[in-house]
Amino acid sequence: MRQDKTTEASQLLDRVIAIARAAGSEILQVYQSDFAVETKDDRSPLTAADRASHRAIVAALERLTPGVPVWSEESATVDFAVRADWPRFWLVDPLDGTKEFIKRNGEFTVNIALIEGHEPILGVVHVPALGRDYYGGRGLGAFRRDGTESPHPIRVTRPAAAPVRVVGSRSHGGDSLAEFLRRIGPHQMVPMGSSLKLCLVAEGAADVYPRLGPTSEWDTAAAQAVVEAAGGAVTDLDGRPLRYNSGPGVLNPYFLVFGDPGRNWPGYLDDQAAPAG
Repeated sequence: MRQDKTTEASQLLDRVIAIARAAGSEILQVYQSDFAVETKDDRSPLTAADRASHRAIVAALERLTPGVPVWSEESATVDFAVRADWPRFWLVDPLDGTKEFIKRNGEFTVNIALIEGHEPILGVVHVPALGRDYYGGRGLGAFRRDGTESPHPIRVTRPAAAPVRVVGSRSHGGDSLAEFLRRIGPHQMVPMGSSLKLCLVAEGAADVYPRLGPTSEWDTAAAQAVVEAAGGAVTDLDGRPLRYNSGPGVLNPYFLVFGDPGRNWPGYLDDQAAPAG
């Protein structure tokens, strides 16, 4: 049975990479234009690229796996009473890093994850501006592919480098992150936007990503699947892997992404750091 699931996941992965790339093409068409920026109810930005990517992904996934629900950031108002009955579903961020998209720095992604039993078992993170894919799944390993080149396997770095390479957000920071950096001692700070931060840990280009600010489930699911397939971990501040669709809220707790389990990463946290909502 496990072999059947692995084979199915492998077959799905190839199709989902193609879906993410097609959505990336939709995004780039808007990226290269003089696009407008709207503001959603939660004050986050929205562009035509978010909408175009959402429509393309949802339609393609519904064709690929009829009967498997698709939950996208741009269709986020799905009652938990409905979602609670989903044993398996697609969790999608059609354009992660809209602020980076607006800044035109290229650090935005398309995130597609397959969730089963509250866990991400397959994930694709596509980087439209670079033509790059990070992808992986349970029992499949993790890979990076650039353009038309052949994919190559990726792994986290163990043990962590010295000085430690810390990846952080270009758009978010705060006192808790500053305190983490102070406590960790000598380090290199690698600024990066969107789910690319998790992918840097997955491919061994960074050692830890402390996220001590709010994120939503669609921000992390696909990249978590890649990190875990690469031998790393994405945990809350108590060391428990992030889980999905386990309650009515959509916010993740604060979390850590790391490759080397031999380091006590939570030990560097400010005593005041606490999970979000």
